[in-house]
Amino acid sequence: VQLQASGGGLVQPGGSLRLSCAASGSIRRINDMAWYRQRSGKERELVASISAGGSTNYADSVKGRFTISRDNAKNTVYLQMNSLKSEDTAVYYCNAAIVLLRYISRSDDYWGQGTLVTVSS
Repeated sequence: VQLQASGGGLVQPGGSLRLSCAASGSIRRINDMAWYRQRSGKERELVASISAGGSTNYADSVKGRFTISRDNAKNTVYLQMNSLKSEDTAVYYCNAAIVLLRYISRSDDYWGQGTLVTVSS
């Protein structure tokens, strides 16, 4: 199984970016999907998560600015980031709890490779 993240880049403060992360491989089902970020010198932190049914959860620092969504048919999770601030600069990682075809219910955590978001004028 692979998670391929894309969409990072350089954006000015107040701008927007959309991150995507597609899962591929021998997947039976994907449970929760999430975006984490790691700022320079900081620990990795949860940004937003979404259940298979669409329930969402956000870090306080991004509420009202970021929106997480998913397309179950494409095994893809998105993060729409608006009103970006310099403090949003980080490497963003996608995460997914995936049930492989060879299992009925056991899920394991998988991580994408990370995509750099830089917010700067």
